[in-house]
Amino acid sequence: MPTSTVDVSQNGNLKSVDTLFTVAEIEECDFSRLLIDRPRPLNMERKRSFDERSLSELSIGVSPRLSSRNPENSSRYVDHLESMFSPGRRSGFNTPRSMYGFEPHPMVAEAWEALRRSLVFFRGQPVGTIAALDNSEEELNYDQVFVRDFFPSALAFLMNGEPEIVKNFILKTLRLQSWEKKIDRFQLGEGVMPASFKVLHCPERNTETLIADFGESAIGRVAPVDSGFWWIILLRAYTKSTGDTSLAELPECQKGMRLILSLCLSEGFDTFPTLLCADGCCMIDRRMGVYGYPIEIQALFFMALRCASVLLKQDDEGKEFVERIAKRLHALSYHMRSYFWLDLKQLNDIYRYKTEEYSHTAVNKFNVIPDSLPEWVFDFMPTHGGYFIGNVSPARMDFRWFCLGNCIAILSSLATPEQSSAIMDLIESRWQELVGEMPLKVCYPAIESHEWRIVTGCDPKNTRWSYHNGGSWPVLLWLLTAACIKTGRPQIARRAIELAETRLLKDNWPEYYDGKLGRYIGKQARKFQTWSIAGYLVAKMMLEDPSHLGMIALEEDKQMKPLMKRSSSF
Repeated sequence: MPTSTVDVSQNGNLKSVDTLFTVAEIEECDFSRLLIDRPRPLNMERKRSFDERSLSELSIGVSPRLSSRNPENSSRYVDHLESMFSPGRRSGFNTPRSMYGFEPHPMVAEAWEALRRSLVFFRGQPVGTIAALDNSEEELNYDQVFVRDFFPSALAFLMNGEPEIVKNFILKTLRLQSWEKKIDRFQLGEGVMPASFKVLHCPERNTETLIADFGESAIGRVAPVDSGFWWIILLRAYTKSTGDTSLAELPECQKGMRLILSLCLSEGFDTFPTLLCADGCCMIDRRMGVYGYPIEIQALFFMALRCASVLLKQDDEGKEFVERIAKRLHALSYHMRSYFWLDLKQLNDIYRYKTEEYSHTAVNKFNVIPDSLPEWVFDFMPTHGGYFIGNVSPARMDFRWFCLGNCIAILSSLATPEQSSAIMDLIESRWQELVGEMPLKVCYPAIESHEWRIVTGCDPKNTRWSYHNGGSWPVLLWLLTAACIKTGRPQIARRAIELAETRLLKDNWPEYYDGKLGRYIGKQARKFQTWSIAGYLVAKMMLEDPSHLGMIALEEDKQMKPLMKRSSSF
C-alpha cells in the first residue's frame, strides 16, 4: 500500500490543548523534592480525583542520592505522585526553553518534527501514527497504525498537552473492536482489539475507509493478545492526564472494557491465574518460544486489570467485573511473585530441586528438572538483584530476561518495592549485557545454533542478537525511564538516554540494533521508526517533569503483599 495514509501537509498544525486537570491532594505534595526549580504557579481547582476510589495515589522519587537498597525509604519518598499528573504543558517542542530552564537537547525538536510527519488522518482528524516512514524499504505493514506502537506516541502527545489525537485513536479502535472478526471460517471473540489499522483513500470517490487487521494478515496468523491491554492502559492514561472522565464513562468505552475482560476472565481448564498464549501474540510477534505464559502478557494483563478496576462504572455490570478483577488480581500477584520471580536464593533452590513430587506439599510444583537450567543464568545472576523470568509452565521455565515485562511489572506494582529495587540492581550490575552501546535488549540472551533452529524454525529475521532474538530496541527507553523514576533511580535512565543520543538521530531513528552490544543498525530495521522517536521523547519529558509518571504508573496494593520474603536481594 502507498503511504497515502499520512497527510504530511497537515502535520504540525495540531492545536495545543492547554486544559487544567483535576489534582488530588496537590497541596500536600512537596514539589521541591521532585524538581530543581518550582514550576510556574498553576491555578488549579481542587476536586475529587476520578480514581480516588482506587488504591492510594502513586508516588515517585528522583534523587540519585536515594538509597537503592532501602525500598521503604523509596516508598515514603514517592508518596503522592500519581495525583500530580502534568497539567498539559508543552515540553521541548515549539518552546525556546524547557519548562524548568534547561536548554532542550537539539534532538528533541528533530524528534517532534519526525513524529508529526508520521501522523495518520481520517476524514481530517488525526487518529494515530504510522509504524515507520521509511521510503527506502518495502512497506509491508509498516504503513499501518499499530495499537502497541502508538502507545508511546500517545504518551508524547498527552505530555505535550495534545490529547485530541489520543481521544480519536481510542474511539476509532473501539469502533473497530465491534467489527466481525474471522480467520478462514473461525470467528474470533467479540472483545478482540485489532493489531493495527490503515486508512484507505479513494480519490475517485473522494472517500476514506478504515481497514483493520485482527491477526488474519499477521505472520503466523496470531491474534494480538496485548492490544486490548494497551487500549485499557491508554484509556486510563488519557483520563489521568486530562482529568476528563467523560470518555471512559461513555457506554461504548464501558462495553469495550467489559468485552476485553470477558475474554481474559472467562473460566476454562486453567489451573493458573496467568493467561495461556500462543507464540507471536505481543511485541515479540514471531516464533520465539514465548508460547505458554509469557511475562510480557502477564504483566500487561495485571496492569490492565488494575486500570479497568478504577475505570469501570459502579453500576450492576461494572460491580460484577470489579469483583472478578479483585479475585483475579490477588491470585495473579501471588502466582507471579512466587513462581516467576528469580534471584540468587531462588536460583539455588531450583538448582537443588527434587523431582517427581506428588502431593500438596511439593516444593517443585511445576516439576522442573534442575538439569534443564541453562549454564548462562548462573553467571548472569548477580549477588544483589533479580527479575521475573520469561515463562513458567509444567516442567518448563524460560529463564530469559524480557525487558518490557519486567518494566511493566514495576510500573503496575506487580513487582513489590523490594522486587522493583532488585530489578534495578540487576540492570545496573548487567549494564553491558542489557544496555551495551544502545539501549535496550528486548530479551537476553539470544538463542543460537541448534536451539535457534528448533525454537524459531530457522527464522531468518530472528538470528542471534538480532530483532527480537537479543536485539536492542530504542523504544524501550521510555519504559526503562518510567521504571527508574518510580524506583527513585533516574540516574540510570539519564545514562541510557545520553547513550542513545549519541546515535539515534544520526542513524535516522532505526527500529532496532543488532549485535551483543547493540552496535549495528538492524539488518532489516526500518528507519524513522515512529515508536523509536516517541520512546525517546517520552523518556526525555519524564525526566524533565517526573510528575508525568502519574499517568502510566500505579501504586502497590498493600492487600496483595506476599506473606513471606525469600529474596537474598531484598
